[in-house]
Amino acid sequence: MGNLFENEDDLGTAVAGGWYTAYCDGGARGNPGPAGYGAVIEDPQGQVVARLNEFLGKQTNNYAEYAGLLAVLEWALKNRARRLCVVSDSELMVRQMKGRYKVKNAGLRPLWEEAQRRAARLEDFEMRHTLRGGNKEADKLANEAMDKGQGLGNRRLETGNRD
Repeated sequence: MGNLFENEDDLGTAVAGGWYTAYCDGGARGNPGPAGYGAVIEDPQGQVVARLNEFLGKQTNNYAEYAGLLAVLEWALKNRARRLCVVSDSELMVRQMKGRYKVKNAGLRPLWEEAQRRAARLEDFEMRHTLRGGNKEADKLANEAMDKGQGLGNRRLETGNRD
C-alpha cells in the first residue's frame, strides 16, 4: 500500500482488536469543479459493510476529501463502530487531522472542526495515509458519484485536477 509518513506502524496493528477500516477519497474535475467522494468501510474481519458516495456539486478537491471523511465518521457513529482507522490518499487532510499542518483555508476549517468533533466521540480514531493505488475502490466510487452528478451514466470523463 505505501505511505508518505515515516516511522508509522503498519495498518495491521490498527485494524486488530475491533477496528473498522474506512478507505475514503474525494475529487473534483477542475478545482473547483464537479466534485464527489467515495468510501468503503470494512468491519474488523475485513468484510465490506458499507460503500458510500455522493455528488457534491461544484467544490474543491480538498472539500471533497473532507466530505468523504465526514461521511465515514457519521457512518461509524450511527453504526456504533467505536474504533475507526481512516485511510486516505490526501496527504493534506491526513496531516491536518493529525495536527501536523494547520488548517489555513477558511472554507475547510469548519469541515476540519466537525471531523475533529466526530472523531473525538469514538473510543479510538486513527488516520493513515496511502498512496493513490491503495485507495482504488474509494476513488472509483468518488468518480461514479461525479459521473452521476454530471449526468454521464457509466461514461467516464477525465478532465481537470485531482488530489
